[in-house]
Amino acid sequence: MAKSRHYFSSHDSSLSPTSVRSREWEGPSRWTEYLGPDVSSPMTTRSSKNVGSDGGGSHKGLQLQWVVQLIEVAGGLMAKMYRLNQILDYPDPVGHNFSEAFWKAGIFPNHPRICIFLSKKFPDHFSKLQLERVDKAALDALHDSAEIHLQSLEPWIQLLLDLMAFREQALRLILDLSSTVITLLPHQNSLILHAFMDLFCSFVHVSLFSEKLPRKMMLQVYNLLHAVSRNERDCDFYHRLVQFIDSYDPPLKGLQEDLNFVSPRIGEVLEAVGPIIFLSTDTRKLRNEGFLSPYHPRYPDILTNSAHPMRAQDLANVTSYREWVLLGYLVCPDELLRVTSIDIALVVLKENLVLSLYRDEYILLHEDYQLYVLPRIIESKKMAKSGRTKQREADLEYSVAKQVEKMISEVHEQALLSCEAIHRERRILLKQEIGRMVLFFTDQPSLLAPNIQMVFSALAFAQYEIIWYFQHVGIASSKSKAARVVPVDMDPNDPTIGFLLDGMDHLCCLVRKYIAAIRAYALSYLSSCAGRIRFLLGTPGMVALDPDATLKILFQQILQHLDNITKPQGENISAITCDLSDFRKDWLSILMIVTSARSSINIRHLEKATVSTGKEGLLSEGNAAYNWSRCVDELEIQLSKHGSLRKLYFYHQHLTAVFRNTMFGPEGRPQHCCAWLGVASSFPECASPIVPEEVTKIGRDAVLYVESLIESIMGGLEGLINILDSEGGFGALEMQLLPEQAAFYLNNSSRVSMPSVKSPKGAISFPLPGHESYPENNNSIKMLEAAMQRLTNLCSVLNDMEPICVLNHVFVLREYMRDCILGNFRRRLLTVLKTDNDLQRPSVLECLIRRHMSIVHLAEQHISMDLTQGIREVLLSETFSGPVSSLHLFDKPTEQHTGSATEVVCNWYIENIIKDISGAGILFTPMHQCFKSTRPVGGYFAESVTDLHELQAFVRIFGGYGVDRLDRLMKEHTAALLNCIDTSLRSNREVLEAVAGSMHSGDRIEREACLKQVVDLETMIGFCIEAGQALAFDQLLAEASRSVLEEGAPLICSLLAGLVKHIPEEVPEKKEIRRMRKVANSVGLAGNHDSEWVRSILEEVGGANDGSWSLLSYMFATFMTSNIWNTTGFNVDTGGFNNNIHCLARCISAVIAGSEHVRLEREHQQRQLLSNGCESLDPDIRVSADASIKSAMQLFVKFAAGIVLDSWNETNRSHLVAKLIFLDQLCDISPYLPRSSLEQHVPYTTLRSIYNQYYSNSPSMPLALLTASPRHSPAVALAHASPITRQPRGDLTPRYSANDSGYFKGSSSHSQEHLYGGEIGSLRSIELKHQTVRRSGPLGYSSTRKVKHTEGSTSGSTGPSPLPRFAVSRSGPISYK
Repeated sequence: MAKSRHYFSSHDSSLSPTSVRSREWEGPSRWTEYLGPDVSSPMTTRSSKNVGSDGGGSHKGLQLQWVVQLIEVAGGLMAKMYRLNQILDYPDPVGHNFSEAFWKAGIFPNHPRICIFLSKKFPDHFSKLQLERVDKAALDALHDSAEIHLQSLEPWIQLLLDLMAFREQALRLILDLSSTVITLLPHQNSLILHAFMDLFCSFVHVSLFSEKLPRKMMLQVYNLLHAVSRNERDCDFYHRLVQFIDSYDPPLKGLQEDLNFVSPRIGEVLEAVGPIIFLSTDTRKLRNEGFLSPYHPRYPDILTNSAHPMRAQDLANVTSYREWVLLGYLVCPDELLRVTSIDIALVVLKENLVLSLYRDEYILLHEDYQLYVLPRIIESKKMAKSGRTKQREADLEYSVAKQVEKMISEVHEQALLSCEAIHRERRILLKQEIGRMVLFFTDQPSLLAPNIQMVFSALAFAQYEIIWYFQHVGIASSKSKAARVVPVDMDPNDPTIGFLLDGMDHLCCLVRKYIAAIRAYALSYLSSCAGRIRFLLGTPGMVALDPDATLKILFQQILQHLDNITKPQGENISAITCDLSDFRKDWLSILMIVTSARSSINIRHLEKATVSTGKEGLLSEGNAAYNWSRCVDELEIQLSKHGSLRKLYFYHQHLTAVFRNTMFGPEGRPQHCCAWLGVASSFPECASPIVPEEVTKIGRDAVLYVESLIESIMGGLEGLINILDSEGGFGALEMQLLPEQAAFYLNNSSRVSMPSVKSPKGAISFPLPGHESYPENNNSIKMLEAAMQRLTNLCSVLNDMEPICVLNHVFVLREYMRDCILGNFRRRLLTVLKTDNDLQRPSVLECLIRRHMSIVHLAEQHISMDLTQGIREVLLSETFSGPVSSLHLFDKPTEQHTGSATEVVCNWYIENIIKDISGAGILFTPMHQCFKSTRPVGGYFAESVTDLHELQAFVRIFGGYGVDRLDRLMKEHTAALLNCIDTSLRSNREVLEAVAGSMHSGDRIEREACLKQVVDLETMIGFCIEAGQALAFDQLLAEASRSVLEEGAPLICSLLAGLVKHIPEEVPEKKEIRRMRKVANSVGLAGNHDSEWVRSILEEVGGANDGSWSLLSYMFATFMTSNIWNTTGFNVDTGGFNNNIHCLARCISAVIAGSEHVRLEREHQQRQLLSNGCESLDPDIRVSADASIKSAMQLFVKFAAGIVLDSWNETNRSHLVAKLIFLDQLCDISPYLPRSSLEQHVPYTTLRSIYNQYYSNSPSMPLALLTASPRHSPAVALAHASPITRQPRGDLTPRYSANDSGYFKGSSSHSQEHLYGGEIGSLRSIELKHQTVRRSGPLGYSSTRKVKHTEGSTSGSTGPSPLPRFAVSRSGPISYK
């Protein structure tokens, strides 16, 4: 603390009035902290560029330097006060309201009662307040921790000292300038005027802002702590700070007293800027006279509007002029009594409610005018009325005071009602003018340089309007003394904000684009200006003036600077670099000399001596050269001053809200998003070097703002895409009626046309043809067109947008857009995979994907990147998401992860089609080559998702990886079923050996006894049927893959087909040959698909490695004794059985063939191991394998037929027909059995008689059983047609009757209105019908020609049914021994 006290005391001596005056120019050392780390000398960056003095050391030049420096110090002081306010959670020292965070900030002791009591009793000394009565415990605690609290308060007490020192120096400079400068009018001495008024405003801002600090509490508490720790001794500066705070409590009271001496000069300045303010508020005049138009509005053929060059320059400063008026009349209220002042004040007060102090800190303007200005006006009115002055002057003063009083009393109400309307009208004007300006300068860039001041004016206007809008968002003000708070009615959906931001962004981009041309124009102007100034210096009037040596030297230096300017030549303009800061310093030195009242030659002398030539005077030429010189080396600084919107950082939350409300509104424009995002690049410039932590916070907030806006933009982009990808978007354009819908609609239309026929209910759900052309439906088409236009515009804008740089973050909107489009496609894909009920049909899914891709292709035309490749990557990732290296390996890793979309679809097929976990009665129909169900599986019948057309759509969507995944899942499921077969073989081995022995010995009694000992027979049959379903489904999948491959890559397909025919038949096969055979089998080109598929499964899992597999044929033969045959019926409409028992035939054929192949290969490998690899390959081993398979199959047929025929008797023969047809179908399926194989055991005439009864008659229902028992009614054999090919949208499809193809019906030979297949109209099934009207049925075979089961008849015929006759006969064709 000793060091601290010494620090304060050493500064305290310099703060006495005499000390400050004696060390007048030693002051800058104390302000180093507030000038930032980059400014270490009295010459700040700003002063070195804008103001200065010559080397001769003019006192006035130095004085102007300190003016600029004190302005910088004011900014540093306010930055510190702003930070303290943040730390203290924005306290209310006037109302003594302090939050909990205020006391926890660690600056003040957490003893509210004592601290607030000291603040309220200011300026009374603490020794007179009897604090122990207020809070004795808190006072004792303060004694114990006084040192700690002193240290926390010391930096902020120093801030109070700096505020006091700043007040003294600023007031002295303001007084000195106002008393010595001859003129401060904008058209005569604008440069010094702006420096003077900037210091004036900064001083007022600092003083007003200081009221928001708890100054009284800070000083009182610090002095108490100081006295506690320093033996009841006050701090040295206590009484001076008490006097300073008390004189500025409230600040406006002290300001009015301190600035009373400069009040007349302020009044003159405000009167002088009045005409420019009036012009800026007259939107009609601005528009009609073309003040913001590069061409004259009445003479558009005159491209350069040079009618108002000075006014254009003045309009660029109108924002400062408005602030001068608000502050000037607030702290110099006597100037309102000037005759012209009332109009100036009224115009500005009527359009403002708040007065900005620093960043987002403000005061309520009208309340302060009523509290501190109105009493002074009333007092002046009383004085005028009392007649203390001459009567005539008193009457005028009284009249003016009365008018001012009325104006101040009423203007608040007017501002609340009209300020937003005034600014909205101005924003609309700026939107139009800036829009025209951008188009004009884009088309005529050569005219940008001559009109650069007009561009700055437009930017300054737009900047002011945008900042005004956000400053007044959420502002509430009281209309009267009753303190009824009324919020300002600000429209958050105002689209003009986006237009202004976009216009400013385009203008700034144009200036930066043609910056070289602007510099060249400015250099040319300066070169010509040198000759004019030289001429003016040689005029007789200047010679007669005889300036002193200092002025002569300065004028010569000015000419030397202008003569040394590089002449722009050729194409090297952009490489020219000129530093004209010395020229500006010398010119300011001249101005400070000639505007000083102490100078022998002043500004009026120079004007009279040079303006008589009929041209511009010397000072006008010099000021113009000064301004154009800034367009050479300070163009970016000027552009930042007039076009920067960094102050919007403090309103970035409102900025985000307005963006979201307007961007995608009815008047929003996608191209505006660039400007909204670009604002963030300037946010970090708001950080003050005085407060280092601000850089990090503001940078983080700027990044979050950009990310929030990007999220909104991408959300809008997704919304536009989803609007187009909806049923009301592109979905409405591709609406088509299915054939059955069209037929129903035509029938219904014909009925409606007949008045006597009542319209059915289903008709109203169909839209009439051409319904979109009706006027009432135009809105949907317009919406679609608007969405398409906005989408293409937004994509084009985001694609061309430059990266957004915020500190070290770079945001490339093109990449965000790509990720958004692809991410949205992924989400849409996963969304449309399933409907409300269940899985979406693959054909519909493919249609939806193609529709979405058409929208992506529409956007891709405006984006310079390949989105199609990205879509393919998404589909690939949703199909295959394993390691990339796995894509190049045939042998897939064990931990293979697939895409979520493929996983969903494949699992659905396995669970609902193969396993039928929902119990929908899944049946495979060989004749139609698809699965059917007795009731819907989810939202569809089974044939709607399993026919060839749907599986082709699945293959086209998910490709080979999706097919592989589905194939892998079916293999895993089938492997589990084969393992069950292996387990059953092992557990029944002894029984099966006994069965085999009895079969070969012909001992029927022993065989029947052994057959009854086989365990789990029914379960095994169920497993085998399920395996057969998997085989059938995989073959359908292979056929679909082949169709897609033939369509997309016919050469590869033909290559595989030809290659398979020439693959050598070896056992064991080489790895490459085996791989090729698997590939061919996966696309249905390997010949015997089922056996190859089972063989690959057994090889992968190491199955069929036990001797019990040699009994496989016997175990399958025992299936003939199962009770399942009692309920089995054959259906001629499906070519299969009612309980899928025909899938058992596929399983038996494939498992026997596959197991024999695996067994022979394993035996061959064992022989090679025993012979140490010396055994050569047997060329006939493949032939032996085929013979072994054929032998096993024939063995099964032999014993199965024997069991069937032996088990038949007169009382129970219901199962006989089904078993015989089953065996015949097995011979038809298996490539290893000619269909004549069965004739050795079952006479040909018997089979022919059976088939004749099915195919040559037309029973009213399928008669599959030979008994009249209701339990065995033929009606249990059901068939069904395929459902409609496409899910109806929006209830456009009516409910069908019992003949609807989407619902089940009893199978009948009369039924010929089946709708098979997918959206192509069941061409395949129609072709089959024509091929199989009835030539030879399934018996058209011979020993040399195989006829596949798919060639069987699918159509019934008419005639009486012979089955009842056959059922009664006891000596029919099957009564043989």
